[in-house]
Amino acid sequence: MHVAIIMDGNGRWAERQGLPRLVGHANGHKAARRVIQMAPDYNVQYLSLYTFSTENWRRSKEEVDGLMRLIEETAIEELPVMKRNGVRILVSGRMGDLPESLQSTLTRAQQETADNAKITVNLAINYGGRAEIIDAIKKLAQQNIDPNDLTEERFAQALYQPSLPDPDLLIRTAGEMRFSNFLIWQTAYTEVHITETLWPDFDATDLQAALEDYRSRSRKFGGIIVE
Repeated sequence: MHVAIIMDGNGRWAERQGLPRLVGHANGHKAARRVIQMAPDYNVQYLSLYTFSTENWRRSKEEVDGLMRLIEETAIEELPVMKRNGVRILVSGRMGDLPESLQSTLTRAQQETADNAKITVNLAINYGGRAEIIDAIKKLAQQNIDPNDLTEERFAQALYQPSLPDPDLLIRTAGEMRFSNFLIWQTAYTEVHITETLWPDFDATDLQAALEDYRSRSRKFGGIIVE
């Protein structure tokens, strides 16, 4: 099973407690660690986490710089744990626009966990669904693909992580009701679960509720279920 999560509400969590927004992001990291640790217990084999979007560059320089440091420090701190716990790390997004030290850290994390098989965690960093589609088109153009030979399957192979199955479930925290440019190709038939819980407070109860909601639905993929 592949679960994708839009981890929303870090800033609001901090503001409600009179704390700087970066404190909220740091506590959001703790929530991500919890979910990664418990996901395999719920038969989740793939987890995609919306970590930093292409639109997040519009935030204040102080917040962006703080987020870049937090992502890098977290990746360095968590790498030994990920290796020990069988977590494979992938990164989706335009890595070339990230600070060089962060690029190096993320590359190392992918290389050193490449053989792990307990769970795959796909970190969407400097990621945008529209940007991914544009990058896929550019890639196909460079391969001189005849448009008449283009199929959905062939296009999907040009996306950032073609080895990943499409998400079965998309969870969005903090009550927001939009996709925010996340995996817009891959989520064409994904079930969506919205929770009012702010991301730093997301725990096993919230994950279990989302999965129970998902399992209560009938997935028809445009067809008809025959009783």
